[in-house]
Amino acid sequence: MALINVIRGLAGISWLAVFAVIGFLVVRATRRQSTKGMVSLLVVVVVLTVLLNAGSAGLVFIEPSEIGVVETIQEGGVKDTPLKPGLNWIVPFAENVVTYSISSQTYTMSIAHSEGDVQGDDSIESRTSDGQIVLVDASVIFRIDKTAVVQDIHIRWQGQYIDKLIRPEVRGVIRDAVSHFGIEEVYSTRRDELQTLIEDELAEILDQGGLILDSFVLRNIAFSDEYAASVEQKQIAEQLAQQAAFVVDQRKQEAEQARQQAEGLADAAVISAQGKADSLVINSTAEAEARLIQANAEAEALRLLGAALVENPDVLLLEYIEKLAPNIQVMLLPSDNPFLLPLPEFQDGVVTQ
Repeated sequence: MALINVIRGLAGISWLAVFAVIGFLVVRATRRQSTKGMVSLLVVVVVLTVLLNAGSAGLVFIEPSEIGVVETIQEGGVKDTPLKPGLNWIVPFAENVVTYSISSQTYTMSIAHSEGDVQGDDSIESRTSDGQIVLVDASVIFRIDKTAVVQDIHIRWQGQYIDKLIRPEVRGVIRDAVSHFGIEEVYSTRRDELQTLIEDELAEILDQGGLILDSFVLRNIAFSDEYAASVEQKQIAEQLAQQAAFVVDQRKQEAEQARQQAEGLADAAVISAQGKADSLVINSTAEAEARLIQANAEAEALRLLGAALVENPDVLLLEYIEKLAPNIQVMLLPSDNPFLLPLPEFQDGVVTQ
């Protein structure tokens, strides 16, 4: 590139030299001085100037990020082989080079007025399978296929591949893809699937047009004002439903806690009642056993008393006498004595009558 600039600079200076020699030649001629040597100098300067200009016109430097298509006056108008990056030579004034960038390019269509390649709202209006309208923002990252730059990019699209291929095809593919999905699938559950579908179809179309798709970016999906309002109302309703469900769950938890507490109290009451019943049973059993022992003892006493009475009948009379009033004082006599005599009194160990 620096060499071409040097040659072009020399070519420009050489023209100044030509005009200077011509002017000097005219001055000498008007003074009727000899111009023989000046004519030869003029011829040399002119030839050198032509060579320098031809050289500057024939040398073409292609940048590393570009590829060059050679237009020629020969049949067909274009050479089949493009110029590669670096210093190249073409036929001066008979051929011309048109360069195209082979690096990645990005074309954006956006609803925002200053984000897209076209100023203003350049989003893609599409209709979903359930009839809803969505506005799609998208970016296409692509590059030129080096092997197709002559026939497709230069001849077929005449360099206008963005306006004639990228823009219309991208918009058409997006509209067609969106029509296969419902409104909720587009912005939530199947958004990745939608992007993949668009990218696959677009890659095939661009490949047929001489371009290579590097990436497709589904930047944003916006809704109509009516649907956005309905979505907002739906979200509010869902939030209210969630809040109501939360309240119901809270009430259920409170009821469950109350039920468990009631069950605990009931269990405690049952346990207490069982304890009391067991205590009553134990007490009753002990009391019954005590009564049984007492009855057995009394029965045994009666048996022994009966046996004693059989053997000693006078014991019964003794019992009778003991049961009499304590102020009755008599003397026991043998059974064949018909008299009862008062018992003697005892005072200080002395018997008195």
